[in-house]
Amino acid sequence: MDDARRGAIEDFLRAASGDPALRITGAALLSGGAIQQNWALDVVLHGAPEAWVLRTDNAATLAVSLPRAAEYALLRAARAADVTVPEPLFLCKDPAIAGAPFFVMRRVAGIAAGHRVVKSATLGGGRDALARALGQELARIHSIKPPRADLGFLGAAPADAGLAFITAQRAALDRQSRPRPALEWGLRHMERTAPSPVPTRLTHNDFRTGNIMVDEAGITAVLDWEFAGWGDPAADLGWLCARCWRFGNVAQEAGGIGPREALYAGYGDVDDARVRWWELGAHIRWATIAIDQAERHISGVETSLELALTGHMVPELELQVLRMVETAHA
Repeated sequence: MDDARRGAIEDFLRAASGDPALRITGAALLSGGAIQQNWALDVVLHGAPEAWVLRTDNAATLAVSLPRAAEYALLRAARAADVTVPEPLFLCKDPAIAGAPFFVMRRVAGIAAGHRVVKSATLGGGRDALARALGQELARIHSIKPPRADLGFLGAAPADAGLAFITAQRAALDRQSRPRPALEWGLRHMERTAPSPVPTRLTHNDFRTGNIMVDEAGITAVLDWEFAGWGDPAADLGWLCARCWRFGNVAQEAGGIGPREALYAGYGDVDDARVRWWELGAHIRWATIAIDQAERHISGVETSLELALTGHMVPELELQVLRMVETAHA
């Protein structure tokens, strides 16, 4: 972070916090975040040290990613519903301050890196306990229902979230430069086996290992709300259970963390068949996102090894889609 940008952010925070003597004593870019940047800020506020995170956009973003003002509002709504999220502090909509809109939230301790979380048998009180806690967090998220004036940017809730998903994924595949027959086959299977619609709720849409911060005691934060929307609650359960988010620990079906049964027990009433339908959809959706991210690199919009490597995940996702459809037909 250069001096001019840091000074402009510091001036904004002085005004927003009401402390004209506020000082940023440290700023470090955190790892991860192909779509957004997260900066750890060490701040002196009213003479006392504070640990914050500034979240803003990268040079290029996905069209389906919500803006920072929307994510800030979602954090406020989630916190009011007792979801474990970092406390949102300040929102800046002026792109001139830091190059893009941003918000600041309180920094929390814990581990989010998926490859580390799935290897531990003690984080969150153990695998069963942590899986149950994940279910409980999702149940709190899904207690938020439309309409909500503060979440008006999410638009009208779909009458049939499953049909809306199929339509969106078909459009995502149609815009690609190369055909993706395995993904088309999986999407056609979903269309033919779609469950009946259910009342929509707020869905996180990226609730998975890697976006959940934990310590030895439990969950410390549910992160990354930029894909949230109104949808079928089972979509979040299916996304978490997708094989692609188990980080190699495939036997633990709840995100590589713990057993699916413990996740369901923490959540409450669960329709397993509906969750598994959305689990297939999770692999298709992640594949289309991976293709789009790779295109950001290939097109030259944002040259990035991380984005380029993301595209190499697609064949494995296609293979999993074929396996799941074959299993469903067996």
